[in-house]
Amino acid sequence: MGRPNAGKSTLTNALVGTKVAITSSKPQTTRHAIRGIVHRPDAQLVIVDTPGLHRPRTLLGERLNDLVHETWSEVDVIGFCVPADQKIGPGDRHIAAELAKVARRTPVIGVVTKTDLVSRQRVAEQLVALQELMEFAEIVPVSAVDRFQVDLLSDLLVRQVPEGPQLYPDGEITDEPEESLISELVREAALEGVRDELPHSLAVAIDEMSPREGYDNLVDIYASLYVERSSQKAIVIGRSGERLKEVGETARRHIQALLGSKIFLDLQVKVAKEWQRDPKQLRKLGF
Repeated sequence: MGRPNAGKSTLTNALVGTKVAITSSKPQTTRHAIRGIVHRPDAQLVIVDTPGLHRPRTLLGERLNDLVHETWSEVDVIGFCVPADQKIGPGDRHIAAELAKVARRTPVIGVVTKTDLVSRQRVAEQLVALQELMEFAEIVPVSAVDRFQVDLLSDLLVRQVPEGPQLYPDGEITDEPEESLISELVREAALEGVRDELPHSLAVAIDEMSPREGYDNLVDIYASLYVERSSQKAIVIGRSGERLKEVGETARRHIQALLGSKIFLDLQVKVAKEWQRDPKQLRKLGF
């Protein structure tokens, strides 16, 4: 866990060894607690990638923060991610103060992420700054991009978890439903290259998904992209529909890799006014 855009989802994917969580340069991309399963000869780790803890401005933001706090009470060890390329700020200090309360019963590992973006000197400075925030069980610098010390982090996590039965069968990498993964892949494609204010207003729902009759290897998927205003709808669609076409092509490629079959993907952009603040709309969209 950590504040938005701390590299949590990219690190989760690196630990699992494949993509289970969508990533984006935009903050607050993650909106669910996504479980990725790490299979090792000596252990099985269930990595829970949580939304970034932040000061909420909407009902959605409040619910995402609640989800993070609920997750703390369910896990055996917490990894607190702080990016190496940004100075520790008020958000990090707030999270550390909250974590210090649970550290007596749940060990916390400090993780300096994105070390590939800075010098060794900067990494050393960030490690010292992180150590001053609270008492950690371990502190480790990592880079998910070039896999620097990702295996070491896996080892450190294994040391902290109790012995128990294998929770997931071999080969399973996540417990996320297929439709949820597909909607996230569409949202990831839609987030690329859009204006800063749009990511928070964008949600995706799968309306229908089924194999096409008479075809052995073709799945029809109908999805809706929800925004809050008509002006945002125009941004997602783009001039003459070019932007939405790019989103469809990118999403289709990733979904076909996920399903192992060809797909027909139909995307519709709809306006759900102020959905982030509307309890009914939030329920409809799965929050």
